Amino acid sequence: MSAPRPELPTLPVTFRPTLTRVVLLSVGLAMFLVITAVALMLERLNPEERASFVFVAALFFGVLALLSRPRVAADDNGVTVVNLTRTRRLAWEEILRVNLRSGDPWVFLDLSDGTSLPALGIQPGLAKQQAIRDARALRSLAEARGAGSDDTPAGG
Repeated sequence: MSAPRPELPTLPVTFRPTLTRVVLLSVGLAMFLVITAVALMLERLNPEERASFVFVAALFFGVLALLSRPRVAADDNGVTVVNLTRTRRLAWEEILRVNLRSGDPWVFLDLSDGTSLPALGIQPGLAKQQAIRDARALRSLAEARGAGSDDTPAGG
């Protein structure tokens, strides 16, 4: 007996690891503020050294902001996968299968060109149940709108 299909979300919809994003941005801001405060409180630093502290703090914040960037946005025409440094737009027909297997760090999209695209916007790290719901919703959308109606199991 197969599991009941989740209700299709209303488009457009964006999936993102919200808790992970909040943690990363909060830690980044806290680090920036602490390092900047230390730079201002150390009396022995000259202005250039203080500026270097603030620059390093901004660099740390920038890296954590980059790590918080991933998302998967779906609309009537397809899916936009935003990962750390790259964005890729896919038509629904290009997505053959949406995979989130036990132990996977994020969703993988099997594509019609024979490749697999990681979609870091759905990751079970800090919110496993939300990631499972999001992966199921995206899978249902792909099956309803594209070539993803193939029920053959993926390898692995």
